[in-house]
This record gives sequence, C-alpha cells and structure tokens, in this order.
Amino acid sequence: MAESAQAIPPFVNAGQSVRPRVAPRPTAREWMLHASLFLMTIVTTTIAGLIFAAPEPMVAPPPLRSVIDYLLFVPVYYLRHVIALFSLTVHDPYLLANGLVFSAALLAILTAHEMGHYVACRRYGVAATLPFFIPAPPLFLAGTFGAFIKIKSPIPSRRALFDIGLAGPLAGFVVAVPIALVGVLSMQPPVPDGGYGVVFHDPLLFRLLARLAGATLDPYSPINPYYMAAWIGLLVTSLNLMPVGQLDGGHGTFAIFGQRAHRIIGRVAFAVLAVLSVLGFVWYRSPSGFLYTILLAIMLRVGHPEPEEMEPLGSVRIWIAVVTLIVFALCFWPFPISIT
Repeated sequence: MAESAQAIPPFVNAGQSVRPRVAPRPTAREWMLHASLFLMTIVTTTIAGLIFAAPEPMVAPPPLRSVIDYLLFVPVYYLRHVIALFSLTVHDPYLLANGLVFSAALLAILTAHEMGHYVACRRYGVAATLPFFIPAPPLFLAGTFGAFIKIKSPIPSRRALFDIGLAGPLAGFVVAVPIALVGVLSMQPPVPDGGYGVVFHDPLLFRLLARLAGATLDPYSPINPYYMAAWIGLLVTSLNLMPVGQLDGGHGTFAIFGQRAHRIIGRVAFAVLAVLSVLGFVWYRSPSGFLYTILLAIMLRVGHPEPEEMEPLGSVRIWIAVVTLIVFALCFWPFPISIT
C-alpha cells in the first residue's frame, strides 16, 4: 500500500526567481469527488476491521459443474464470504464497533499524513489536490490502497521540497503513536492452538512502548483494531520514508544531498531491500518483501526534478532530518510478517 508517492511535474526552470504565490482553492466539484472517495474508504476499511475481529465464517464453496462455474468461482465465493461476514455482524454488534474503531484509527493516520503534505503545499503556494483516498475490495487486508495528493505546480525552493516531503510522514507518525500505545495496552494473552497463518511482527516503536508501559507483546496474541491500524500506519510510513524516487524519503534525500546523491542512495536502498526480500522469503516464507522491491524499482524509474532554487536548508531542518531518520527506524522492520 504505497501512500503519498506524489509526482512533481518536470516543468521546472532552475533559473527562475522564487516569488510569493498563492495556490488555488479546491472547487466544489473537487470537494465532492474527494469526499466520495473518503466515504467509500470508510466503508471498506470498516469491513476490513470486521474481518480482524470476526471468527472465520463457514462458507460453502460454489459447485463446479461447468466452465461458467469455474470462471465465476472466485467472485461467487468472495460474495458469499462478504454476506456471511455481514450476517455475523448483525448478530454481534461488537464486531461492527471493532470495524469502526479500526477504520477511524487507520484513516486518522492516513489523513494526518496527507494533510501534512497538503498544508505544507498551501504554505508555499504550491498547487496540489486534496487527498485521494483509494478504497480497496472489502476483504483486502486494510480495506484501502492508501492515499495520495497530486502536486500540480513546480516546487519553488529546496526548503519547500524538504518541508512538503517530510511533513506528511511526521504528521502521520504523531497521530500513530497514541494509537499504537492503546493497541499495545489492549493486547490479550495468546490463544493456544489458534491456527495462525500470518504473524504480524512488532516494529521498534511497539517494542519500546510495551517496555515503557510494562506490557507484554506476543506475536500470537489476538489482534485488536488499534494495534492493527497503528501497525499498518507505521508500515506505510516506513515505506514512504524510503529514500527512493519521489517517495517522501526521496524528497527529503534530494533536498538534503542533491540530485546525484539522491540517485545513488536510492539505488543502494533498493539493493538492500531486494536482499532483505530474499532473506525474508527464505527465513519466514514471506513474499511481502518482493512487493516492496517492485514498488521501489518503479519509483527508481521516476525522475526527480530540481526545485527552482537550491538554497541552504539551515540547521533546524538538518535536525528535523535526524528526527525523521529516527522515526523511520521506529517504524521500519525488515521482516514485518511471517507465514506459519
């Protein structure tokens, strides 16, 4: 789920002087489009939250008697699963409450992330869309493929690039921390013989919060909605902070080190993640790392235009860069899931 991989248009005149500018405000039609996508994502993420809390519904596979049956097997079985899930929810309102909590927590993190980018764009007069929230099929892990904004005008300066790129993940992280703390404190003892297939491993932030709060983390404990929302939020944050292409970390890397170093660091990061993907598959039988590697390979092919002015960042932003690196370390875990 790649969030905030926003594209900066390549029409940049490096010799043009930076002038104060005002970004256009969203139109009523744009508000309706973005609000509709957001409402759809609330529905799909709520259903995803139901799946985490509900027991596995008993669904009979459709019969396979003809070619048509084979062609329709997946959608018919999928529809039956969704109907069975709704039936469980009708008889147990607690499941709906869990779904709503998961949706609210996850969308709070994603909204903070995207609004961090958007507010920074408005501050510098950079034209940008409102956040696009992308709903996913109801049985997808998170119920959403993430969110992004699209930048529609050149970045005026090096400082603007730095601020716009890093405002998103830092804002999302600030919101994710209290949600993660509630999730850690809400962990229940593991269920013996739970029949686990996928195990979610804790990033460093979860481990530190558990130690500070005196809580115990067990990868085989039942998942609660706060934990899962924060886990996904931190995973998305760490992915966006990769110093590659036009990911948020790529923007920050370009602003700090310049174009040549940005290209070299991005390739090194891709190579490291590719190796970790192979190790994760061999050690944990987890294919997730290959998806990240493919995403970074795509991002490496996206050029990063230079801002109109490459002025010095200043000491304050250098310290913010150090803090961002710490945030990445707290969010990133080389093998986030394992298959047992």
